[in-house]
Amino acid sequence: MGGDIRGGLHSSPLQAQADEDDMDGDVAVTMETPPTFMEDFFAEVEEIGQNIEKIEKIVLEMKKKHSAILSSPLQDEKMKQDLEELMADVKRIANKMRVKLKLMQQNIEQEDQLVGNRSAELRIRKTQHSTLSRKFVEVMTEYNKIQNDYRERCKDRIRRQLEITGKMTTDEEIEEMLESGNPAIFTQGIVMETQKARQTLAEIEARHNDIIKLEKSIRELHDMFMDMAMLVESQGEMVDRIEYHVKNAAAYVDTATQETRRAVRYQSKARKKKIIILVLIVVLVVILAIIIFVSVRR
Repeated sequence: MGGDIRGGLHSSPLQAQADEDDMDGDVAVTMETPPTFMEDFFAEVEEIGQNIEKIEKIVLEMKKKHSAILSSPLQDEKMKQDLEELMADVKRIANKMRVKLKLMQQNIEQEDQLVGNRSAELRIRKTQHSTLSRKFVEVMTEYNKIQNDYRERCKDRIRRQLEITGKMTTDEEIEEMLESGNPAIFTQGIVMETQKARQTLAEIEARHNDIIKLEKSIRELHDMFMDMAMLVESQGEMVDRIEYHVKNAAAYVDTATQETRRAVRYQSKARKKKIIILVLIVVLVVILAIIIFVSVRR
């Protein structure tokens, strides 16, 4: 599908339309792009939208698994594996969406150089691309948020487990342990004589490993997220202008409709007045004619 998009941008109808506009000096708002191209474009838009919805559903599922893992007294390896698979799905879908959105942007920029903002279809495609990009960044922002929330909850769990063993730690000390990648900084003094102590140690190490995996996932998507966020920020002004003009157009149409209705009412009233005046004139003429007729008879 991507090849069709690139091919459509360099097709002769577009260039011919641009040349004709330059010669005539008129602003053209014509549908110069082949219908099949726009059909392919909207199919691409629908596919991207569906994939964004997939990520939204995965994010909701991940939130449930986060809560289930933290509330479980025992380590559920199956649930952790499911969580890792969900993170891998997000990474795969997000990278795919990033490629498609970047390609769509490149195609729009190429056509913009040919026909500028005179093409109605080009403006539609810009708006669609901006909308999809914003939704994509929003869903990825939510994904990063739940990952960071889970990280904080894991840290709290580690802190509570350490408190059970009699070790009081600050947030900075927990961060130091995470950065070092070695939970033994705080666990090496724990006496392993009881089952409870061994379970506590296992819990600390498990939460530590969870955080390490989370940070790896966040780092892997960070560059992609920032790239798309910057793109959306650059589009913000354009989208705001479009929304402003759309609102103004709607307000203008509403005002024009009200003015038209008032004009119709005024015209209707004026017509009634004319009819009344005409009837009065006719009656007056008849009365005068009768008076004249009677006078002549006398």
